[in-house]
Amino acid sequence: MLDGWARARIDPALDRAGRSLARSGVTANAVTLAAFAAGFAAFVAIALEAYLSGLFLLLLSRIGDGLDGAVARHTRKSDFGGYLDIVLDFAFYGLVPLGFVLADPSANSVAGAVLILSFYVNGASFLAYAVMAEKRGLSTDARGEKSLFFTTGLAEATETIAFFVAFCLFPEWFAVLAFVFAALCFYTAVSRIVIAARTFRE
Repeated sequence: MLDGWARARIDPALDRAGRSLARSGVTANAVTLAAFAAGFAAFVAIALEAYLSGLFLLLLSRIGDGLDGAVARHTRKSDFGGYLDIVLDFAFYGLVPLGFVLADPSANSVAGAVLILSFYVNGASFLAYAVMAEKRGLSTDARGEKSLFFTTGLAEATETIAFFVAFCLFPEWFAVLAFVFAALCFYTAVSRIVIAARTFRE
């Protein structure tokens, strides 16, 4: 929901940084892998209850996630690069709630499991839509230039990052926040199914 608003404000800075990295010889895939490494480090920090360190690493990871596309635009975009980016994004999204589950299993396990399930369902609705859109030759630049067809929804990357930040700042509220965000993700998945039913009707 907020991705369009956020991209309009951060994309110019990311583009400038991406151009500089590209000129220095850094590849988009290297940035993607570095961003995931920071995300994995955030998971470890969160699991060890070092929540502020986890927050810093989490934000560093998401900056890297925005930079890889900017670098690709100034070098050479590849299908494998787009594939690697989306796979590692989904891995990161699952690692953060898992970190909170490991930090306090008794308080967070059920909420964390429900949230990861909602990511699984939401991710399936997103990727399946992208496959069908590609099959029909559909395209969109609603979320900028992407390797896959991006359908908008109530819970997107900006909302995910906002909730992850809230998890780190208020870890004692993880369960409540996780249930709320899971509901938003389920709603987004259902809305995509409704859109798919209209778009892909024979």
